[in-house]
Amino acid sequence: MTITPDLLQVLMKEVEKDDPIDFADLPFKEDELREIVALHLCEIAEKMINFSEEDKHLTLLAVAAKLVLENLVLHVQLMREHRIPLSREVDQLLQKLRASR
Repeated sequence: MTITPDLLQVLMKEVEKDDPIDFADLPFKEDELREIVALHLCEIAEKMINFSEEDKHLTLLAVAAKLVLENLVLHVQLMREHRIPLSREVDQLLQKLRASR
């Protein structure tokens, strides 16, 4: 599958309609951040050109899982930093993660 960074940015914006990103007051333009991410992901996709379909799928799942985990960690860190109580669901998830160690 070949995708251009421009098309990926369009798709990112489409996904964001249902789940908007809070860019807050970052000193960057939102489209510039999307461009950087799109370029990086297209580079990753290009490196997988000789991968089997299964390996591509597994690699993309691993990348997505890493990003979701990173987002969760950053979200919890921000909540703690601002002394915002964790929701019951997040607290239960963290307890579950601790128990599985």
